[in-house]
Amino acid sequence: MTTLTVRHKIFIFMGLVVLLLGGTHAVTKQAYMESLFDQFRQEEIGASYLNAPPEEQIELLKTYVSGKMQNLMLGNSVFFVAIGLFVSLWISGVLTRPLRKLVAAIERVAQGDLDVTVPVQTKDEYGKVIQTFNDMTLRLREAEGARRRLVADVAHELRTPLSIMQLKLENAQQAGQDVPPEMLLRLHDEVIRLGLLVEDLHVLSLAEAGRLALDCKPLDLAAKLEQLVDDVRMEAEENGLAMSFHSNTKPVMVRADARRITQVFINLLTNAIRYTSEGGKISVVMEDKVLDRNSVYACVSVIDTGIGIPAEELAHLFDRFYRVEKARSRHTGGTGLGLSIAHHLVRAHGGFIRVASEPDQGTTFAVYLPLDK
Repeated sequence: MTTLTVRHKIFIFMGLVVLLLGGTHAVTKQAYMESLFDQFRQEEIGASYLNAPPEEQIELLKTYVSGKMQNLMLGNSVFFVAIGLFVSLWISGVLTRPLRKLVAAIERVAQGDLDVTVPVQTKDEYGKVIQTFNDMTLRLREAEGARRRLVADVAHELRTPLSIMQLKLENAQQAGQDVPPEMLLRLHDEVIRLGLLVEDLHVLSLAEAGRLALDCKPLDLAAKLEQLVDDVRMEAEENGLAMSFHSNTKPVMVRADARRITQVFINLLTNAIRYTSEGGKISVVMEDKVLDRNSVYACVSVIDTGIGIPAEELAHLFDRFYRVEKARSRHTGGTGLGLSIAHHLVRAHGGFIRVASEPDQGTTFAVYLPLDK
């Protein structure tokens, strides 16, 4: 079924008005002319008229009709102008009613009320504009909600280390003793944690805004991963974990910012070490030429035998400051931003991350990056 546009509706309305007025004018004129000739017959036709020559009779009829028609034209003009103005006012009111509702809603948004939705009652241009407005306000509400959560999360995350430092410094000051080295070490750890949090927030805000500058160059991803696994192997072994790397081919070339890609996999590997119990295993498996939705990727899977993630938590895994259950509290050492940063960095490279997990069995993060052409 064809949807009428606003232009079509105006054309149809105006056509109906012209047809209505034109028909009314023709009918009234016809009736008036018939009544006019009847009046002429009764008032003017007499002996003098009948004895007059035909030319004079025609001139008398012409003069009589012209005089009467002037009155008719004046009355018709007033009537049709009044009707035209009334109908135009009514049509303009009908056609601009959705626009008036939209303007009122825009004024509410301008005053800070984002909980406004305009009903979509037509499928014409007004309907599309209103639907776009509703989508825009929905995104504004989501953005405002995300901003408020971010501010609350940042305040909460900053408060903890600051409170610890303040308490220890106040205790030392009240005791009037020199600050022992172990307390300075703890304070230094909290300062480092604050610094990491601020740096992570800076990177995340740039990535979310699409303003993160990437220095993309051809990169042998297999060699880079082999190096990263060696870098974290000592930490894994200190935690009683076995770590391995396997690639079905070498080299595997991608076009990437080596620094940012390193950040992605360091985040995933340190998470795997952090949440895998002693005696567990972490495997990094690389495949090239993996086809997904008609595109070819290099796929790197970071597989651990750790505590796993409940299915209901997976949808929120890449949210800022999101930590899964009590076992993944801030006391495990993370800022709660690592996975969110990894998600945005991989997306900035044209790739994506998938995660599969089974509680008490382990988790697999699969990173897909486009191959270098």
